[in-house]
Amino acid sequence: MAGWPEIPYERWAPTGTSLHMWAQIVGKFRLALAPWINHSWHAAFYVNARGLTTSLIPGRAAGYEVLFDFVDHDLVVMTTEGATARLPLEDRSVADFYGAFRASLRDLGAPTDLHDRPNEVADPIPFADQTAPGRYDPEAARDFWRALVAISAVFERFRTGFVGKVSPVHLFWGSFDLAVTRFSGRPAPLHPGGIPALPDDVTREAYSHEVSSAGFWPGGGGIDHPAFYSYAYPTPAGFEGAPNVPEEAYYSKELGEFVLPYDAVRRSEQPELLLMAFLQSTYEAAASLGGWDRDALECELGEPCVPRRLSNEAR
Repeated sequence: MAGWPEIPYERWAPTGTSLHMWAQIVGKFRLALAPWINHSWHAAFYVNARGLTTSLIPGRAAGYEVLFDFVDHDLVVMTTEGATARLPLEDRSVADFYGAFRASLRDLGAPTDLHDRPNEVADPIPFADQTAPGRYDPEAARDFWRALVAISAVFERFRTGFVGKVSPVHLFWGSFDLAVTRFSGRPAPLHPGGIPALPDDVTREAYSHEVSSAGFWPGGGGIDHPAFYSYAYPTPAGFEGAPNVPEEAYYSKELGEFVLPYDAVRRSEQPELLLMAFLQSTYEAAASLGGWDRDALECELGEPCVPRRLSNEAR
């Protein structure tokens, strides 16, 4: 189907490996300048009409935006002063990309003092030392972005059915997943931490409050196929046996979350409805089993040009 392209992991993996590290490098630039927002939301990227963007990053002399353009296959660095630098997305090592990106920043007068190694990977190697040849397949990158466009539309609609605290739909470059998260409003138990190459205080701040979180991986991290996921923190008793989860999904004890293969959605006669059913059913399990105040937190899904009905409005 046109809106849900094939993104086989075997084709994606070499390009995905490169993009993961390149995104981490660009993410370090945003991280260095943006003030901290709860749950590390200040660090994430967003899907837009051409690829993935940092959105506007504040700076002292100027503001900056960095775009992975998967239409023309460039990394575009823009400033609020009207200057632009372009770096072709092509076969190149992580070290070469790191050097070229920092050179572009220098040419634009932007800060270049970045944290020099990746997060959330085992045994992280400094970017400058990752000299192995890297791959970039424009078709694989474009299809990945087109999938994100389709997925984001469903995630955004799911997001509207909640009046409590809910995250943007955003891509975290550490784990390289698109995510949307709902919060109960209650503090969570202290997270044990232990994520590779990520300070425990960052993890614990990210999971400071109870969550039901869902997202999408293009593959990797124990699942060598593109897939959707859904988990709760803390995980309530009985979560793995949640009812009403689509039959195409399964609970992974190893990962501690529900998994729905992307291809099951893509091949469905109504992919948006199947994905929404997965998001809604796993959230309902987390919220019901976790004792969330669902009456206060939930609402009807949003519609264009229709204001929310106030909770105290006569029915």
